[in-house]
Amino acid sequence: MKQYTYQTHGTCSVQIDFQIDDEGRLHNVQYLGGCDGNLQGIGRLVEGLPATEVRDRLAGIRCGFKDTSCPDQLARALAEVTA
Repeated sequence: MKQYTYQTHGTCSVQIDFQIDDEGRLHNVQYLGGCDGNLQGIGRLVEGLPATEVRDRLAGIRCGFKDTSCPDQLARALAEVTA
């Protein structure tokens, strides 16, 4: 499994750590900062799913008046490491 760290932009969370296995599945998503309960929920919901599917589902989600959100930041992180 490959480990990744992504520095977020425009959200309460400041960092996302995650792993992608050899089959392209997402594991151990952990946010630093932000709304702890909600972000733990995201991590559990996406556990074991294909990273590309998670990327496509979460891209473009906004938080209030912000242009991004914690789920969108995960999608952006996955876009950097998946084809």
